[in-house]
Amino acid sequence: MSDVHDVETRSYNMSQIKGKNTKPEILVRKYLFSKGLRFRIHDKRLPGKPDIVLPKYRSVVLIHGCFWHGHEKCKYSSIPKTRTDWWVEKINQTKSNDISIVSSLKNLGWKVFTVWECELKTQNSKSTLEELSKQIKQNI
Repeated sequence: MSDVHDVETRSYNMSQIKGKNTKPEILVRKYLFSKGLRFRIHDKRLPGKPDIVLPKYRSVVLIHGCFWHGHEKCKYSSIPKTRTDWWVEKINQTKSNDISIVSSLKNLGWKVFTVWECELKTQNSKSTLEELSKQIKQNI
């Protein structure tokens, strides 16, 4: 099956996908800040440059997009019908990188929290954020 876009259009579309400061990231950051939690973002000194780093609590928050990180059994995580083999390999590599990054962070003594994009799109998003805040504060 061929792509519905020409190479230039597809290239432009892909270039517009952000890796930092995404809507889910900003939502989580605003919530944590409103609860008095102060943090750094994308700290290059840590493996994987975590989305949110809370040094006081020795905690990091990774905010994963369901599609890009291959969230299992999630309606937002489907393999495209074009170039399927390439996408499967790409998403599996991302999942492998995630496992390695989490392991490295834990070995360095960091508590790692993962928030999935779909958890922020539901009616329960506030409870997800409340639980995250509570767990981070317990880690002092």
